[in-house]
Amino acid sequence: MKRFMAVFTGSPSAFDNYMKRFPSEEQRKANDRKGMEAWKKWVEGHSGAIVDMGAPLGRTKRVTKDGIADVRNNLGAYTVVQAESQEDAAKLFRDHPHFTIFPGDGVEIMECLPIPQMD
Repeated sequence: MKRFMAVFTGSPSAFDNYMKRFPSEEQRKANDRKGMEAWKKWVEGHSGAIVDMGAPLGRTKRVTKDGIADVRNNLGAYTVVQAESQEDAAKLFRDHPHFTIFPGDGVEIMECLPIPQMD
């Protein structure tokens, strides 16, 4: 089995649309509860493939040769799964609550490759 990192993405426009769909805090909280229940069900249904549940991601700092800076990106959370192929890993996330209930706009799947050996 190979390992794959799934990165949950969310753009500012997806969040803005979410806020328009659920303008009151009460509506958002109700939808968030629905989303968390669906996410829990997704986890239970895919527990055999989940290697690391991951976590939501906070604010980002970018480090370069020029220093450290605050930056914005669309990365919202991550999970690590195992599957035979990238296609199989991607199929685990079809209809995921991240983008069917919450304001996320996608899940990007990348294989976790082995570290090259240095001789």
